[in-house]
Amino acid sequence: MARLPKNEEVGSKQFADFDLGGKTFIVTGGARGLGLHWLRGWLKQEVEESVYCIDIAEEPDEEWKVAQKRVNPAWGGRLEYRQQDVCDTENLSRIIEETADENQQLNGVIAAAGVNQVTPAIEYSAQDASKLLAINLTAVLETASSAAKMMIKYKCGGSICLIASMSDFVQCLQGCPYPVGEKLSYGVESCPKDESTPGIRVNCISPGHIITPMVEENFRQQPELKDLWRKENMMGRLARPDELKGCIVSLKQC
Repeated sequence: MARLPKNEEVGSKQFADFDLGGKTFIVTGGARGLGLHWLRGWLKQEVEESVYCIDIAEEPDEEWKVAQKRVNPAWGGRLEYRQQDVCDTENLSRIIEETADENQQLNGVIAAAGVNQVTPAIEYSAQDASKLLAINLTAVLETASSAAKMMIKYKCGGSICLIASMSDFVQCLQGCPYPVGEKLSYGVESCPKDESTPGIRVNCISPGHIITPMVEENFRQQPELKDLWRKENMMGRLARPDELKGCIVSLKQC
């Protein structure tokens, strides 16, 4: 299908609403796993927006580098990697602020950085719980808060997408909790009080068991989990990361 020139008016307003050219997005946990899969979903076409990935890995997976080749600098596209432990909330906030200042806007954030630890609840130590909460809750809250501040600062509004788990709503055997109460309430608190500032939309996606590198490592350590988790999913199988691309792409629309 031929592309319309950038300066050619699209015949319908609904198509213009899906034009992401010139916008700025941040993805935490974008070096591999779900964050990388969703990133690849965006990059099926030439990238015309600025996308910044934040992750603890020294370098992203090779697939990330393949995705970078789809960037179209001539149309303002950019895909950059920032190594950062999200638990270091001070520097995480600084990177988000610097990214927004550099682009004079921040239009969307996906907080996909997370960990799981397959341990029976009665065997969780205080150290285990602290680490889990630091990554899956505190870092997520800091990501959303820092992003919202920049959206308000530049009066650009935006979309904040938080990645949780079905474990927030249903009991999962051998599961790993992603505390979500504060995530769901955050949308109300982030609504701007100044009518001159565009709105900030906050959504939380809570998928079931999905095959990612982190989950595959769980299966290598505990092979019996594969059948257990498959039975817990409504369709009787484990999900593929690409099956969630549609809702993520939709939530990018600010």
